[in-house]
Amino acid sequence: MAEMKYTKDHECVYVDGDVVWVGITDYAREALGDLVYVELPEIGKSLTKGDDFAVVESVKTAAEVYSPVDGDVIEANDNMPDDLELITKPLNDGGWIAKIKMSDTAQLDDLMDESAYKEYVENLD
Repeated sequence: MAEMKYTKDHECVYVDGDVVWVGITDYAREALGDLVYVELPEIGKSLTKGDDFAVVESVKTAAEVYSPVDGDVIEANDNMPDDLELITKPLNDGGWIAKIKMSDTAQLDDLMDESAYKEYVENLD
């Protein structure tokens, strides 16, 4: 069964076996405001957990998107740069930025589940 995980940098992660679909959380989207551009990662790029692999730009700022795990980019959402509204959708409905094949699935244990993430966000204010 696929599950959702979250990072302290406001990435949301849809876990699909040894592949994670990575996007940004509602909290991050609201903080960014109106989006103007998404820079996608290269296919095949090797990532270490914490590496920035994409950039989401809004009228206010630009924010890096960080890899939640070690692995390789196997797919980038080529539809997103032309349809920035996709980023507001659930990850499994087109809202993902990139798919990463994990090299160490144990790293998922370091991520938060939905209730832990909600508590984390509530304590940010």
